[in-house]
Amino acid sequence: MISNNELKYYSSLLNKKYRKIENKFLIEGKKNVEEGLDSNYDCEKVFITRKFEETNPELIKKIRISKVQFEVLKSVEFQRISDTKAPQGIAAVLKNKSSVFSSSLIKDKVLVYLEDISDPGNLGTIIRNCDWFGINNILLSKESAEMYNPKVLRASMGSIFHLNVFEDITLKKITQLKISGYAFICSDTEGKDVFDFKLNDKIILFLSNESKGPSQELLSITDHKITIPRKGNADSLNVASASAIILAALTK
Repeated sequence: MISNNELKYYSSLLNKKYRKIENKFLIEGKKNVEEGLDSNYDCEKVFITRKFEETNPELIKKIRISKVQFEVLKSVEFQRISDTKAPQGIAAVLKNKSSVFSSSLIKDKVLVYLEDISDPGNLGTIIRNCDWFGINNILLSKESAEMYNPKVLRASMGSIFHLNVFEDITLKKITQLKISGYAFICSDTEGKDVFDFKLNDKIILFLSNESKGPSQELLSITDHKITIPRKGNADSLNVASASAIILAALTK
């Protein structure tokens, strides 16, 4: 039986401050937990409700075989570690994976840099889109949402475990990539039609906060600006939606 202190400890991981201190994070939902168990992240513990245990025998068998610790919680106890109004009844605690960015190790044809993508739902969706289009490395500015935010994890639908995400990457840190041949491509309303853009051998795609647009610092190092042509009257596209369209064009 789980103690109140243990519940308090694990529920603290819903807070960014304690995720940083403990180097752990919570994931929730059947798909996310399955993806986490199959990844190279270390899983400390799995929590399930009795109802989930009774209705998901195959996954419970998989957890038992993996020898990961798991504990059955009452619904009211599970709610304390849940970030959703209608939890599925399964969550897991994983240890952060330390990903150290080194420009010399990057060999991909297309990289994605996210500047000030502060909305967790947008970030999670972009991560999922990148996974779909075969992007292996994503770079986040300091102003972007935290990758282990519960809303980011939920929106990524497990894709967070399929690629590398590097946090707190300044524009200065990636200047070496330009020297090594990467073209810096920035999404901007004043850019060239992305469907007419001729792809360089290696590019970094920069996506920015949809309301603020790209920073002057970013624009000053940009080689090319691209945009999605507008046909209607909307002021802008949601950055997550835009990312899917642009990546489809650049990775075809």
